[in-house]
Amino acid sequence: MAGEMQILGACPLDCPDTCSWVVTVEDGEAVKLRGNPDHPYTRGALCVKVNRYLEHTRAADRILHPMRRIGPKGAGVFERISWDEALEEISVRLRAIVDEHGGEAIWPYNGTGSLGYLQGCEGVAGRRFWNVLGASRHFLNICSTAGNSGLVKTNGTPGGMDPENFALSRLILLWGTNTLTSGHHLWKFIQDARAAGAYVVAIDPIRTRTAEQADEHLPILPGTDAALALGLLHVVLAEGAEDRDYLENHTENWAEFREEILRHPPARVAEITGLPEAGIRALGLRLARTRPTAIRATMGIQRHAGGGAAMRVIASIPGVTGDWRHPGGGVAYSTSGHVHLDIDTRDNLRPGPVRTLTMTRLATELDESVKCLWVYTANPVGSSPDQNRIRERLLREDLFTVVMEQFPTDTVDYADIVLPATMQIEHMDLHAGYGHMYLMWNEPAVEPPGECLSTTETFRRLAGHMGLTEPSLFDSDLELAEQLLSSGHPSLDGITVDRLRKEGWVRLNVPQPFAPFADGGFPTPSGRMRLPRGAAYVPPHTAVAAGGPYPLTLVTPASHTFLNTTFGNNPELLRRSKGPRVLVNPADAAARGLADGQRVRVFNAGGAFEADVEISEKVRPGVVASAKGHWPKLNPDGAGVNAVVEERDADMGRGAVYHDNLVEVAPA
Repeated sequence: MAGEMQILGACPLDCPDTCSWVVTVEDGEAVKLRGNPDHPYTRGALCVKVNRYLEHTRAADRILHPMRRIGPKGAGVFERISWDEALEEISVRLRAIVDEHGGEAIWPYNGTGSLGYLQGCEGVAGRRFWNVLGASRHFLNICSTAGNSGLVKTNGTPGGMDPENFALSRLILLWGTNTLTSGHHLWKFIQDARAAGAYVVAIDPIRTRTAEQADEHLPILPGTDAALALGLLHVVLAEGAEDRDYLENHTENWAEFREEILRHPPARVAEITGLPEAGIRALGLRLARTRPTAIRATMGIQRHAGGGAAMRVIASIPGVTGDWRHPGGGVAYSTSGHVHLDIDTRDNLRPGPVRTLTMTRLATELDESVKCLWVYTANPVGSSPDQNRIRERLLREDLFTVVMEQFPTDTVDYADIVLPATMQIEHMDLHAGYGHMYLMWNEPAVEPPGECLSTTETFRRLAGHMGLTEPSLFDSDLELAEQLLSSGHPSLDGITVDRLRKEGWVRLNVPQPFAPFADGGFPTPSGRMRLPRGAAYVPPHTAVAAGGPYPLTLVTPASHTFLNTTFGNNPELLRRSKGPRVLVNPADAAARGLADGQRVRVFNAGGAFEADVEISEKVRPGVVASAKGHWPKLNPDGAGVNAVVEERDADMGRGAVYHDNLVEVAPA
């Protein structure tokens, strides 16, 4: 067809699969988007969310021009202005803030709306600019830091198995992860393993889509995963199935960890986890007798008070069983630890030391010392804990708030200046999946609509408007990409920008199959796996604080139709989501006189949100679940699930605790 082109790109969203896609362009318009059939992990398939991406880029509520607030904060009333007007107002305000209060009064707040190394949170996006101004550091801890910290303490890296090698596994534990909703491409490799006789177990407080497809589902009490891991290892020891050679030659602290395991017999673990003792013993026997065993544990498992400890103990399992020896054995949490790009944000450009402000502590740390909040690739009003206090903080008239966005989110409503941002088919970017072993290139397929600019171009223009002269602030996207690939790490040998642009994706230089710790070689000071010492199970807050006025544990899992709050305004996906719902066990519903479909109020001391009840045995008594992703402003009561999520830290990495909150449910 005349004028038709196929443009290779990559999905930018917060999902481990980072799909390779192909955009069909006819006469300058993107007319089709499909998964790349040539990519070994994508295999031609996109998810139910991203299948609507082209439609989303053309949505009627797309922000296409710079805007200035003309109504009260929170009302979302704006007037259109030019880019020159926007840049001038921003320049004047930033200069005044730096002169009067210092650069640390600026909080550059970016999130996981894009995982790009150019335009998103993973790399350089805007960080050199903020360093020149001396702005506060932003600690992006919302997603995976507790688990990452636990893995680094144990293995020296969050990097583990190549997920493609699940096809070689014979026992697969899907631990706190809903694969068919959050990273469904792994399921094809699990199916390959099942065809060869593998047994699949889902360990999850909710009977998810994935749990329903597994051979066995263990409905564990939220936040008790470390105890279960210890109980399973107790059975392994009782069977004499520990790999003594691997423990002796490739681990440290085994004697202490062994004592901790022996303090957790299945009977005790059953009391902690709410699981039958017989079920714990049966799975322990499978673990003792089955090589290779693969464990998939993703971000949901570590969003509670003991999230880091849970990942430490789970990561220790293949060290005790020796599964790291075998392709198809080990733990897969995030492959990001195998990506060694040179992320040079030029920290030396800072005029001096600066403080660090924490993403999930916005409600507390957005105090009078912060005079400018600059939000990009993030929607904190919809996604961050303690939603009501965040809204209160954003109402300050002395807080200059700039939001770079594609759509009028809840956070946009509080902005003083709104800048229109490009979407993935409209800009250049470099990606690395955290659920596979490929670098990905995203070539722009079409021109941006309206006056939308990419993140990199926005900061280049702002730097020029402010008269900044640091040369690295004006590096082009291709120059930035070349710098990222210049680390010299062996995994990047032969990978160039030219090759990525031509091929669309390139596998990292690691073996296939990939067994990273078959012969030890952990990136720790000793080169050994560091097994936990002392108490290895940290109870969840919901267990410690039980007995008060809020008796139900709330978990807020990923939605099947939204990705965090992305697509939360898409009409068709909103329809499919059926609005905010809360799963309630029949026993808990009966005790409260609740009927299926009834509108209820979910509340605690921090706030409340309304949802329709779905009475279901998908959750156990004492546990309720309501999916994240709904925009508060689109809900009947103007509130979302994070109104009841407390601003607390996990045990490691200051991780968030989205699955560790106590609530009550009552008729609305």
